Amino acid sequence: MIDRRAFARGAALAPLAIARARGEPAWPDRVIRIIVPFAAGAFTDVSARLLVTELAEELGQSVIVENRGGAGSVLGTTAVVRAAPDGYTLLLTDTSLSISPGLYPDLAYDPLRDLAQISRVALSPSILLVRPDLGVRTLAELVALGRQRPGEVSFGSGGPGSSAHLAMELMLDVAGIRGQHVPFRGVAAAITEIMAGRVDMVIASLAAGVAQVKAGTLLGLALSADQRSPLLPQVPTFAEAGLPAYRMMFWWGLAAPAGTPGGIVERLNYAVNVACAKPRLRAAFAQQAAIAAPSTPGEMRALLEREIELWKRVIVRAKVTVQ
Repeated sequence: MIDRRAFARGAALAPLAIARARGEPAWPDRVIRIIVPFAAGAFTDVSARLLVTELAEELGQSVIVENRGGAGSVLGTTAVVRAAPDGYTLLLTDTSLSISPGLYPDLAYDPLRDLAQISRVALSPSILLVRPDLGVRTLAELVALGRQRPGEVSFGSGGPGSSAHLAMELMLDVAGIRGQHVPFRGVAAAITEIMAGRVDMVIASLAAGVAQVKAGTLLGLALSADQRSPLLPQVPTFAEAGLPAYRMMFWWGLAAPAGTPGGIVERLNYAVNVACAKPRLRAAFAQQAAIAAPSTPGEMRALLEREIELWKRVIVRAKVTVQ
């Protein structure tokens, strides 16, 4: 019987073995750096730090995380795009990578041209959160309120053009209602303001909102997933709540500068898939209300292509601009 895992590992290592036979340097032979284009603390940072331990074990080399936040992930991403394509500088980013092309007319890079996609790493459903005293208990009641008070119901986000902002704009568009956007510096700040009663609602990743719903400080009206989450079994899916057309999953993925040798990309892809199959990493992600969800490089690129087009349409329809 063929050991499929051993076969896949051999296929991933073959290009590197050929490189060594040609006298090219072995990879990796020094520390690998993963740049996270956000400040420490958010799930993008947490997922990177959970992943590096597993990657270091699989690759036999130290892997470190470097936070380079700023400009909605553009600064850190630009640093990776400009790095040598040698497999030693990588990018662990999120949904924002697919948003930036539609948001910044003068973006210094093209995610599809200037980055080699390695693998998706994790997924987390979006959850619609409202303050308990808003007077609604279901998505249908919220939509009715939005129609009674067009443009008056407020929603928070992590800033103009952030994934939380556009996730809500997409939901409002699908529901046929309007809201008042109130931007903050990060989704955590928006959630704090909703709990204080100063903002009405937010769409965030399940990872960002599960603790507040469990504590009863926020209500979860709907979850964007095929089935309910065991973490919040009382929260219906958007389809169950009457809005089946709304589907928005937050994702996290690993990429490298364009031109990175295919053998290194395949080796990294294999390492991510091995890491995400480990029970300890899956359990650690689950504690953050996320799902380990590796992919092939082609699948990650196809996801990026679809979402770039989606968010461009949302940005144009909602007339979203940034300074």
